[in-house]
Amino acid sequence: MPRVGVDPSGSVTVVGIGDDGWDGLSAAARAVVARADVVVGAARHLALIPAGGERLPWPSPFAVGFVAESAARRRVCVLASGDPMFYGVGATLVRELGAARVTVVPAPSSTSLACARLGWPVQTVPVVSAVGRPLAALAAELTAGARVLLLSADGSTPGRAAVLLRERGFGTSALTVLEHLGGPTESVWSGTADALAAAPERRFADLNVLAIECGPGPGLSRVPGLPDDAYAHDGQLTKREIRAVTLAALGPRPGELLWDVGAGSGSIGIEWMRVHPSCSAIGFEAREDRAERARANAATLGVPGLRVVVGHAPDVLAGAPTPDAIFVGGGLTVDGVVERCWAALRPGGRLVANAVVAETEADLLRCRALYGGELTRLQVARSTPVGRFTGWRPAMPVTQWAVTKSGAEPVGSTSPTRSADATRSVEGE
Repeated sequence: MPRVGVDPSGSVTVVGIGDDGWDGLSAAARAVVARADVVVGAARHLALIPAGGERLPWPSPFAVGFVAESAARRRVCVLASGDPMFYGVGATLVRELGAARVTVVPAPSSTSLACARLGWPVQTVPVVSAVGRPLAALAAELTAGARVLLLSADGSTPGRAAVLLRERGFGTSALTVLEHLGGPTESVWSGTADALAAAPERRFADLNVLAIECGPGPGLSRVPGLPDDAYAHDGQLTKREIRAVTLAALGPRPGELLWDVGAGSGSIGIEWMRVHPSCSAIGFEAREDRAERARANAATLGVPGLRVVVGHAPDVLAGAPTPDAIFVGGGLTVDGVVERCWAALRPGGRLVANAVVAETEADLLRCRALYGGELTRLQVARSTPVGRFTGWRPAMPVTQWAVTKSGAEPVGSTSPTRSADATRSVEGE
């Protein structure tokens, strides 16, 4: 029997409920609801249970504070859709109140129900939520033959997703809209992205899940080193091969945060975030036009959560969350940039910086003398026609400094001397 919120610590029980309402609840879940002094939930959830006791709809804007206040003196039950720990309020309550004060009684999630209807193994299907999140995140999952589930924000979401699919070259993808899953009015619509995108007036029930079977299309790998033409840029772009080596040196791991100092077109932060959905990045960029371009590139490539802050380093770095890795793509010659980055980096974090011109290469040599790490010279040549034959056209060599912060003091004893151009702003990759 699940714990009910009656002790002085103020615990709360969260009950998952499906579109089948009271009849679909287990005996244990019904007992929690029946014994509660207060039941909190969305209006549609409260309408699914018998009358009795106090019923409180969630406030607008959404807040959880009053739940904790009530739980200190009364038995409180919170109703939530399906599995409350899957993109649900259960996770929010645990974060705010602590796991020891929250008991969850789950029902099948909309993902489980959708996969059961479609015959898709749940563990093989990526899930994207458009509930309170940008729809653009769907783009990261699009590749030929992929199966994807989209949790819709409302009845317009399937149509907007169909437009996105068509714009990304996946118009032939098969779509299935599952409305009111598990309820007495459950229904299914099937068609193609092209067909749905051509019918903007079509609206579905607000409670729906969109299943996508991607047709042929120009999907992009999650492995770093996307084609250069995947990005809009003004020349401030870390080129494909260098970008791949740079990401390898940064070593993104699930849940980690990157600082991209001198974000330019945003490619380093974008490809860091594409490695894993839990990776995050903050780009720092001196120019507003480049910052806006980086945000647009992030949305196009399926990581709209990239945060880009406009300002000049090192001052713009103040107050930013502690990073797990830092890429310095611009501003190496600006006083205090490397020092500020090194001070902010957590122990065990990685810092990588690239240099093309001799002046910034000299800065990397001084940084290596102070902080340690490794220097690598990278040279790329591309084939080019030479009459009837083929030759090689070398790109400018890149010197890369990569170091891991051990937590000990720097290996050198003095600060690296900056070059005379100390007024240059952070301007790109």
